Amino acid sequence: MIQWYPGHMAKAKRQFLEKLKMVDVVYELIDARIPYSSKNPDVKEMIGDKPHIVILMKSDLADPRQTAAWVRDYESRGIPAISINAKEGQGLKEILKLTKKVLKPFFEKREAKGMKPRAIRAVCVGIPNVGKSTLINRFAHKNIARTGNKPGVTKAQQWIKYGKELELLDTPGILWPKFEDQDVGKRLAVTGAIKDTLLHLDDIALYAMGYLKEHYPGAMTERYNLKEGREQALDLPELLLEITKVRGFRDDYDRGAEMFIHELRNGLLGRITLERPEDIYGKDTDD
Repeated sequence: MIQWYPGHMAKAKRQFLEKLKMVDVVYELIDARIPYSSKNPDVKEMIGDKPHIVILMKSDLADPRQTAAWVRDYESRGIPAISINAKEGQGLKEILKLTKKVLKPFFEKREAKGMKPRAIRAVCVGIPNVGKSTLINRFAHKNIARTGNKPGVTKAQQWIKYGKELELLDTPGILWPKFEDQDVGKRLAVTGAIKDTLLHLDDIALYAMGYLKEHYPGAMTERYNLKEGREQALDLPELLLEITKVRGFRDDYDRGAEMFIHELRNGLLGRITLERPEDIYGKDTDD
């Protein structure tokens, strides 16, 4: 069983609900590599009818075809969505443009009441290590929010101003108390949303390798210079052991698993998306 819901997340959830009435729009950040599994199911209930935009982060690491498919999928459900590469600062203007579009009726009502124009107030919410602080820092043009390639870096909430147009509230990453689907937990683990110290990385590596064999055949062969046909011929434990030996770790299976997960997370096996809309919802459903 994979699960991680430390006390500070429950506190962060309470703080988020307290601050929600102060903002105009919610930026719900999800990981473009796992757009379903990284979408906290509690957020919908927490925000109610508050306008919100889904932002697919880390698109530079995800399969661009699948990212486009996920954006279309969310939009088909009436949820404004956009993919960005916050690491390179790409897509920030598009976020602001989409925000203004979503909030146009809200500000028109304010203007009709004779209220003075003011900056848009937004709050970021998402799972740990999804890139919230990176996005904040890009908007601020400096390192205001703490970042790190591990979950649980942001511990408190803070407001950051983006010129005169936008005020952003950063929040710690929030998971939910129980993963009903353990595949969701595994995908979160693969992408680094759950602390590695809580996991058996060999099991997580084998799970990811199985997905790559099916959906990205040849990616491991190319990365690890495997002999032709070995990737598909070997079962998953044998394949991991072979990759471990190729990298010079002999039979240090655990070290091989750690290396594989690290390289996958950093895009060294290519731009990989670990779930597709049709896999989650089916081809003929709108649920």
